Amino acid sequence: REEEEEALERVLVCEKSWHPCPRAQRRLQGCLGFVQRQLFRVGEDWYFLCALGVLMAMISFMTDLIVFRLYEAHRWLYREIGDYAVLKYLSWTMYPVALAAFSTGFSQSITPHSAGSGIPELQTILTGVVLEDYLAIKNFGAKVVGLVCTLACGSTVFLGKVGPSVHISAMLAAYLGKMRTLVTKEYEDKFKQNEMLVAAQAVGVAAVFGAPISGVLFSVEVMASHFAVRDYWRGFFAATCGAFVFRLLAVFNSEQGDTAGEGGTAQPPRCPPGPNAPLLPTETIIALYRTDLKLDFPFDLRETFFFLTLGLVCGVVACAYLFCQRWLLGYVKKNKFTSKLLRTDAPLYTVLVVLLLASITFPPGLGQFMASQLTMKEYLVSLFHNGTWGELAHEAPAAGPRPLWREWGHPSVSFFGTLAFFLLMKVGTVPGGVCGEGAQGACRAAALHPLQFWMLILATTLPLPAGYFMPIFVYGAALGRLAGETVAVLFPQGITTGYPVVPAGYALAGAAAFSGAVTHSVSTALLACEATGQLAWALPVTAAVLAANAVAQKWQPSFYAGTIIVKRLPYLPPIRSRHIASFHVLVEEFMSRQVPVLARTAAFGEVLAALMAAPDAADFPVLESAGRAARVPRVPPATCTALHPTPVPTELPKLVGTVSRTELVAFLQSHSNSGEKPAGTVGDNCTIEPVMLQLSPWTSLHQTHQLFELLKLQRLFVTRGGELVGAVTRAEVRAARGDTQHGV
Repeated sequence: REEEEEALERVLVCEKSWHPCPRAQRRLQGCLGFVQRQLFRVGEDWYFLCALGVLMAMISFMTDLIVFRLYEAHRWLYREIGDYAVLKYLSWTMYPVALAAFSTGFSQSITPHSAGSGIPELQTILTGVVLEDYLAIKNFGAKVVGLVCTLACGSTVFLGKVGPSVHISAMLAAYLGKMRTLVTKEYEDKFKQNEMLVAAQAVGVAAVFGAPISGVLFSVEVMASHFAVRDYWRGFFAATCGAFVFRLLAVFNSEQGDTAGEGGTAQPPRCPPGPNAPLLPTETIIALYRTDLKLDFPFDLRETFFFLTLGLVCGVVACAYLFCQRWLLGYVKKNKFTSKLLRTDAPLYTVLVVLLLASITFPPGLGQFMASQLTMKEYLVSLFHNGTWGELAHEAPAAGPRPLWREWGHPSVSFFGTLAFFLLMKVGTVPGGVCGEGAQGACRAAALHPLQFWMLILATTLPLPAGYFMPIFVYGAALGRLAGETVAVLFPQGITTGYPVVPAGYALAGAAAFSGAVTHSVSTALLACEATGQLAWALPVTAAVLAANAVAQKWQPSFYAGTIIVKRLPYLPPIRSRHIASFHVLVEEFMSRQVPVLARTAAFGEVLAALMAAPDAADFPVLESAGRAARVPRVPPATCTALHPTPVPTELPKLVGTVSRTELVAFLQSHSNSGEKPAGTVGDNCTIEPVMLQLSPWTSLHQTHQLFELLKLQRLFVTRGGELVGAVTRAEVRAARGDTQHGV
């Protein structure tokens, strides 16, 4: 005892000796506490949302800057090789193969959850499902490093960074949420976590395009089925901070528009034969994809018909793309060879796929017909060029830098041929006889030729961090440019004489329409206009997006919903409003009647038996009466057309509340450690939580589905006059929804 007291005195003496000037320290702590109280008077959310936007903007900009340097090194290597065909082929293929293999190996060695875009998993998390590994801090480093290597491959693999940026922003928001709990000493509940994640989705998009408004709207459309209005300002504030800092860094770096943007691999206009390209300084923030389309008479009203037709075509092609992509993704997972390769040696699978893609895009080979040397941003800059390529091609090349749009030219093939070949190789061709059958015919034709997959679809199967929004955005721009050049040939003087057709406007509409059809979103119209600064084209672009969505949403699930289906994530798909059958399906038809329950008077043995019988249950319903804890009596199902349900047995157990598994385990441990004969009951020793929400056996499937979606529930109990008759989980709602959708 004396030794312990002496040790305690020594510790106290040491503590006092290491803290000189206690009065000054107390004053400093008081000042810091006062400053903290004054700063947090407006709410700590503002500071953490601002920090989220600024940090994500810095990460996005630095990623683009590093990728730009890596891609320039690849261009320099390819250029300095000389005219040796074998060496040029090796330099063109081995560089992206090595980067992609490292991206796969590094990310997979840390965590396999870093592969892909991450948006399907985030959609699942926002519905209330816990997927801890996807927001872990180790996933953050794997995602960033892997994304840099993926983007440095350039247009060879034709992948972007929108999805990974959203995932990185979500992981950063989760980490900042934990830091906030340390600073404010407040408990962070699920509602706070959800608010930060919702804001993170908008920041991820805004930090890529520099478009805060469309970033918020895109996150609202794609990420969640229900959006709380109270989260609106959080998304806008964080997205504005992120977009502003992202574009401000470009101004300070004197490379605005050159190193920023999706893929981060853009360079200035291709004037330099040498590696040191002159950079274009700027003194203010401008649109990410600078365009100079005319604003005095942007489009003729009669051109609206062509924009609507373009939207319908984009919808049909999107249906074929979505079907083929989902089929191929499922085939790769089910095929014995590819599935084993992905499980045991994922980098080898990446090497084989990237080698194939790089060989196809080799510039002296097929790559010369698809402008394969352009980066992702250069594709968009060239496709949004103000002018008609067919007319400009007949003019003599001007002295000075070679414009990017000339990369689409070829001595023996017209611009129509190169654009068509690009569209064919990136997605594919729809067999003849399909155009007259609409979107459903396109899907059937794709099903008849499942082995005809193409570059853009094949790249989505790579197990590395990558985004898939920007490739479809570029593909839609190429489709629109082809349509615009066709209209310009049909009306060389313009539909209204003196006002020529602007093919770049069709490229803008095609990019928004195809990407909107694939993701089932309308905000891509604003995204395209905001990223290019061309709000004058908002009307035709929106019309094309709506037409494309009308076709795509009719026949195919979205890209992210299809990925959720293939990965079998625990996601609750929405019920479309036109499926009225869900109003006629009642809860008693699909609820579970075998529910493990406990009586209020349950003792040690009954609690132990219940825990062993349901090892996965998080909580257990507590009933008032004893002797009915084994199972809930069966209620005869009622038909949908019955005016009155079938009578049920009387004296059913009354539902009192629920008790958590943690409480029951503590109850058992307290009795086992006491060494005495087990005594006490659940009602006396455990905290019974009241059940705030219950379902009736005659509640419709549509109403039940809405409750699960809106409140992010995992399970609801079904009661009849306070008597427990069953339970409904997300799995049962999902199964009932699937049967209703398929007409079962």
